[in-house]
Amino acid sequence: MFENPSQSEIREILKHAKTIAVVGLSDNPDRESYAIAKEMQKRGYKIVPVNPNVSEVLGEKAYPTLQAVPHPVDIVDVFRRSEALVGVVEDVVQTNAPVIWAQQGVYSESAAELAKANDKVMIMDRCIMVMHSILVKGQA
Repeated sequence: MFENPSQSEIREILKHAKTIAVVGLSDNPDRESYAIAKEMQKRGYKIVPVNPNVSEVLGEKAYPTLQAVPHPVDIVDVFRRSEALVGVVEDVVQTNAPVIWAQQGVYSESAAELAKANDKVMIMDRCIMVMHSILVKGQA
């Protein structure tokens, strides 16, 4: 059974990460992905939109796939349905991104097993913005 990393491990991931690729980032300001990515951008992270249907989001060039992103990514934040998570992990495995973060409500044991088998850190069913607020922003 999958377990997320400890809160201290998640805090370290968030404190050291600089770039977050957001799979499924929408250019619609009413979408949750947009609001969360915008807030993480305000908190100092470079946001890399990954969505084949948009060319730019939040002033950043969008890429159709993770493999098309030409620079290193620290966290791949996933705003896709749970059923799509295995496919996203298959894509991440082909990159050097060390951490896969599945947003609140997104969960797949199969995806977690695939991530672990490929030495990727997996965080599931957690909002990156909420965890950042609790574990990093709230720190003195």
